[in-house]
Amino acid sequence: MPTVALFKQDGTQNGDVTLNDAVFGIEPNNNVVFDAVLMQRASLRQGTHAVKNRSAVRGGGKKPWRQKGTGRARQGSIRSPQWVGGGTVFGPTPRSYAYKLPRKVRRLAIKSVLSQKVVDEKLVVVDALSFDAPKTKAFAEVLNNLNVNEKVLVVLEDDNKTAALAARNLANVTVIPAKGLNVLDVVNNDKMVITQGALSQVEEVLA
Repeated sequence: MPTVALFKQDGTQNGDVTLNDAVFGIEPNNNVVFDAVLMQRASLRQGTHAVKNRSAVRGGGKKPWRQKGTGRARQGSIRSPQWVGGGTVFGPTPRSYAYKLPRKVRRLAIKSVLSQKVVDEKLVVVDALSFDAPKTKAFAEVLNNLNVNEKVLVVLEDDNKTAALAARNLANVTVIPAKGLNVLDVVNNDKMVITQGALSQVEEVLA
């Protein structure tokens, strides 16, 4: 079973913590991770693109010229697609790009990225993150104590609102509750800081 150091808020080590082998000790599957990231990014697309087809373009109610005898090609409307200012054929319409992968695939993906963080030694476990008040300066000091100065994902217990508020103004810091842990956020950040309480919640769901 993988073991990592357990730290206090002040940066001192407080023993070790043994991670669940079924969550943090698997062989990472890069193909599944790629599929999961693609799925999440697709779900983030707004899909509000739209164009006007010939029925939505203004004007063009009258036939431009008579059907026969002019020597020109027959036309029914100046808003047909071949006219400048005419409608667009098969253009994009508002739609959702969201889709879902099978549940087992999604679980394998999140386990893969968590296991990769352990392999890369980019996982920092803290016994707790508690603050008297939501002060950004206090949270920045904790990150400095933990020697975290790159893009970091902070995973908190679901009810730790004070720490979440303290960190939200910091650049390069993403804060999510344990129940919101996802592949895209883990991949997008260099390091991951997780509290012991959040770690238990994650292992309980994924193990």
